[in-house]
Amino acid sequence: MLARLLTCGVIVVAVCAGAGPAPAGEALPAWPQFHGPDQTNRSPDTGLLKAWPEAGPPLLWKTTGLGHGFAGVSIAGGLVYTTGNVDGKTLITAVGFDGRVVWRTLNGPAWTREVAGTRSTPTIDAGRLYHQNADGDLSCLEAATGKRLWHVNTLEAFGGRNIKWGLSESVVIDGDRVIATPGGREVGLVALHKHSGKPVWTCTGTRVQPGYATPAVFTHDGLRQIVTCMASTVVGVHADTGRLLWQAPYPAKFDENIVMPLFHDGHVFVTSRTTGGRLLRLKVDGQACTVEAVWSAPDFDVQHEGIVLIDGYLYGTSMRRRSAWMCLDVATGRTAWTADGIGRASVTWADGHIYAVSHGGRVALVKPSPKAYEEVGTFQLPSGGKGPVWAHPVVIGGRLYLRHADTLFCYDVSAK
Repeated sequence: MLARLLTCGVIVVAVCAGAGPAPAGEALPAWPQFHGPDQTNRSPDTGLLKAWPEAGPPLLWKTTGLGHGFAGVSIAGGLVYTTGNVDGKTLITAVGFDGRVVWRTLNGPAWTREVAGTRSTPTIDAGRLYHQNADGDLSCLEAATGKRLWHVNTLEAFGGRNIKWGLSESVVIDGDRVIATPGGREVGLVALHKHSGKPVWTCTGTRVQPGYATPAVFTHDGLRQIVTCMASTVVGVHADTGRLLWQAPYPAKFDENIVMPLFHDGHVFVTSRTTGGRLLRLKVDGQACTVEAVWSAPDFDVQHEGIVLIDGYLYGTSMRRRSAWMCLDVATGRTAWTADGIGRASVTWADGHIYAVSHGGRVALVKPSPKAYEEVGTFQLPSGGKGPVWAHPVVIGGRLYLRHADTLFCYDVSAK
């Protein structure tokens, strides 16, 4: 089947009227990496619907046959990118704004062990696509054509150690470097030159295996650093040299540190299924940095669904609590409210609202408030996909992108 797909370009695609590319003269929408342009999981979109009709927003198109996976989408240059398992291989697919497939390229073997399916979202930068599969195959492709430019297996090249459910970070571009986390006994993080794949620096001293989280890159008090969750720690690394700045214990059951760290106002927020939420204060002194804990919130134990920070409050869904939805004051860690909502759900934010999709495919538009949980629209994804809905939603260009198994759905959420 895979050979037929690659040579013949055959895929099942349903296209609805009005699902063409952006009008001429308009800037193309861009969501070039996991959690968006600035890694905050917040969309720059405006002019979106403030409530949904009973049946949900209009479905523009759906594309099936992308392969099984949990990867989200990245969007740049008029194309939408994602990955999936097909016939034992990792397949990267680019589709146009009309849902039609433009190209497909392989990137190593598929993850077929526990919880089979792709994990990482492609990263787009300056006309190139970067993707690392669950076994460490990091490839750079021409984003317009899918042509491979270079490839490095980060586990093999840097003595990395894979984890139970496979590498899941979406690699990050920092200037002219690609950041990845092999988690070896010697090399914890590595920066590769984005045009050649050659090492620029390696970070030693982390010692533990990688976590499942995507690194965050930011500057605070003049110091640019990379922060990520390893298997049992949170680490900060000097972005220019790879020198380990700090590391803090952060144990998690089954080493499930999955949620991407969130930088805010001189602090880093992390959350996991075991330790729960924790806010760390960064204390920068020239080119050095230490951290101290500000507060802990054990009940705010988001497993992998992501979080959003809005007007000083954190929103997400707990793994252990019966009332999954939680709202916390980021300054104090105090719980503002809990609610059942649509259950555990992956979240993003756009134009004043939280967009959420539950593991069972229930989609909700939520008005964020520290007073109460308030839905202003909900609908159910069509049945038929295998497994839970874990891919994080994306809202950009007036469209809502939702991934379930081998299908990508595109909904019109613009207010017209």
